[in-house]
Amino acid sequence: MGKLDNKVAIVTGASRGIGKAIAELFANEGARVICSARTLREGEHPLEGSLETTVAAIKKAGGEATAVTCDVSSEADCENLVNQTHKIYGPIDVLVNNAALTYFIQLKDFEPKRWMRSFAVNLHGPFMLSRLVLMDMIARKAGSIVNISSGAAIGPGKGPYKNVTPFRGGVCYGAEKAALERMTQGLAEEVYQYGISVTCVSPSVVVPTPGTVHHHLVTGMDDPAGEPVEWMAQSALLLATEPLDKVTGRVTYSQVLLKEHGMIDQGRGIGFERDGSGYSKI
Repeated sequence: MGKLDNKVAIVTGASRGIGKAIAELFANEGARVICSARTLREGEHPLEGSLETTVAAIKKAGGEATAVTCDVSSEADCENLVNQTHKIYGPIDVLVNNAALTYFIQLKDFEPKRWMRSFAVNLHGPFMLSRLVLMDMIARKAGSIVNISSGAAIGPGKGPYKNVTPFRGGVCYGAEKAALERMTQGLAEEVYQYGISVTCVSPSVVVPTPGTVHHHLVTGMDDPAGEPVEWMAQSALLLATEPLDKVTGRVTYSQVLLKEHGMIDQGRGIGFERDGSGYSKI
């Protein structure tokens, strides 16, 4: 038996990278997965990856999945995603808010329309989708929402900042992910009475994906300094399936979680060589 047998899951940003890995693992564990992103077919986006590719891989492995395109910054698209899920598979048991947008721009050069667009994808989208799926979860007194955050949520701390190279785009992206972590714990408290878990996980180390390679955060898909994308998928699965009282409200990091569950022997990165965010300590 799989950990998600007969469960219905939505995974956003499932066309490539971490979202693709989560969708594939969830399907392997028995979930019927709605794979969502903006890119339906190969060639529609400059980066490799598409919903059709993800769904094809899942079905080849014997799993069940369907592609539904969605721009999570659009309320109408979010509503359509949930409505289509109901029509195809039924009520939603698990939501993974993974879709993300990053502009590597310093604040002084940030155009307001890009700032608003980034917040719409990285924060407002998870809000809109969480609100919609809660209708199913509250009625059934069960469910889980897993938010994907980033080490960018950890601020640089107080100055002075001599001999430091600021992370370009860290102000906007970091603020969004810090807000997502706060939203996670606040929502977890609100819906605990209904038996619904809300959690958040970030990579302990940068994960090689088409996006992180494109932005030169890693040297390539086989960068030995990176973290296997499968570790984020396994972390999301743990948070989606562990008992409510064990995980809800938790803001954590992939390797911390995997080490706790005996899935890796040693950890590195955030949670080991570097402290996590304030929310991870609450």
